[in-house]
Amino acid sequence: MNPPIETDLQPSVHVLREYALLADGERGAVVGPSGEIAWLCAPGWADGSVCNALVGGRGLYVIRPHDRYVWGGSYESGSLVWRTRWVTTDGVIECYQALAFPGAADRVVLLHRVEVTDGDAQLDLLLRPRADHDEAPFTDVRRLDGHPHVWTGRTGDLQVRWTGPERAVGGPSEHRGEQIEASAALHAGDRLDLVLELGPHLPDHLPDPDRLWRDTRDAWRAAVPDLTVNGAPRDALHAWAVMRGLTSNRGDGMVAAATTSLPEHAEAGRNYDYRYAWIRDQCYAGCAASAAGAPELLDAAVRFVSARVLEDGPELSPAYTVTGGRVPDQRTLALPGYPGADVRIGNHVNEQFQLDALGEVLRLLSTADRAGRLDDDARRAVKIAIDAVDARWDQPDAGIWELDANWWTHSRLAAIAGLRGWHADALADRILEATARRGTHRSGRWQRGADDARVDAALLLGSIHGATPPSDPRNIATLEAVAAELTEDGYVYRFRPDERPLGEAEGAFTLCGFWISQAWHALDEEVTASRWFERTRASCGPPGLLTEEVDVAERQLRGNFPQAFVHAALLECAATLPLDDTA
Repeated sequence: MNPPIETDLQPSVHVLREYALLADGERGAVVGPSGEIAWLCAPGWADGSVCNALVGGRGLYVIRPHDRYVWGGSYESGSLVWRTRWVTTDGVIECYQALAFPGAADRVVLLHRVEVTDGDAQLDLLLRPRADHDEAPFTDVRRLDGHPHVWTGRTGDLQVRWTGPERAVGGPSEHRGEQIEASAALHAGDRLDLVLELGPHLPDHLPDPDRLWRDTRDAWRAAVPDLTVNGAPRDALHAWAVMRGLTSNRGDGMVAAATTSLPEHAEAGRNYDYRYAWIRDQCYAGCAASAAGAPELLDAAVRFVSARVLEDGPELSPAYTVTGGRVPDQRTLALPGYPGADVRIGNHVNEQFQLDALGEVLRLLSTADRAGRLDDDARRAVKIAIDAVDARWDQPDAGIWELDANWWTHSRLAAIAGLRGWHADALADRILEATARRGTHRSGRWQRGADDARVDAALLLGSIHGATPPSDPRNIATLEAVAAELTEDGYVYRFRPDERPLGEAEGAFTLCGFWISQAWHALDEEVTASRWFERTRASCGPPGLLTEEVDVAERQLRGNFPQAFVHAALLECAATLPLDDTA
């Protein structure tokens, strides 16, 4: 038996571009190149983490080669089944990883299938779940009677069952502490299946790995839509898979990202919990899905958004849990954090009003109406949303960037675009008249707000979404100003926070790169549009995941990941831009 993994050795924290994601609709697992599950919440997206090494916790699940190796990996097409490939000094190991799909609300099933394709391989394994964000140790660790390869235990309110190799050690009785360790020697052609189950209650029957893998792959294949895209078909399909994995099977809400507290900029205090469903993001995703021919995600967005509007009307919150609950208040945890940030859960957005979200609701529902996919509840939500815009359009709001309440121009343009989709032109014209008076810069472009003369990339959406025609001189001047003042090396920043050079205050905003592509496309500048699209979609790491921001100087990803609305924008661009269909 090989030496067990060093119990006090935490895996190194990697740059974000090296992490992959497993997701089943109800939670997500972040996988590092060293074979570690560095982040996993259980049982659901916004519950406490059980694997939390990504933010400095001790909760960890590792399966990795014992010897030196180089790493690579890829997703199975149209799914979030991840294949890690390790080349060691003695062999080649492939490790397939997935969360059983579609996921159950109250039970996590995490699958590993290790296959040695060449030579010999030695693996080290360590399981140390710590629920409640590292607060709850792994206790009652013991083998299941009559099943030497099955271990059970508890962490917090969760039962744990691990089906692993027979030659493992763990638990206080064997002086291994609150964890299980194992080592395995494999040869070419050998296979090792591992299944980790977590939940308040686990079924009596033991899992069948073959069936779980078959059902998971079959479910992903059955879910894949016949996408209609003009180019980048591989990336478009991957974007769809990411969005589907982030969308709840039971509540229809799509989390903004799978993680919390990954900093947008080191020590800047801009690290947030994105494990909730933002109304705006949900609308972006639904509209992108409609453009690309993915009706399941469109329908989920319509159901989720309509239900929230029917429940809350003009008091619509910017974000909810994936089942429509209130986002908890923000607080800080006593964890070291990802380097450069502390750890926060909950989100202060629960106290904000964002007018643009109401406009996006109306745009989503008009998109669904044109596709013939609107039911009676959604039609009732349309009237409520129009009335809410009428009542609140002149009030200060936090806007798309969730800042202090102000009279933001983009918020009014979003409301106007949403109203246009329902031919509520009298109200739209009234808001446009006020917006033109208070939100037009002396140079002729749109400006950020009534008392903020800066340019903002979000103002590009006025022409993209139809608040005013793309040929409107204010839209053209805005696009030219964004290109001149907010771009660097082919990337787009959302606005200038202060007088520092671009990139010193924050990273380029990935979403804005796709927006500028759409804005040039709206003006029939197709070569320019394609260039911005290609530059932006290439900013991902090896797993093809995109974050909120890009550090242009360091060529690194910043912020929580994968960022759902960025993948939605990629999908929409692939569907609407006249791209080379071989790309």
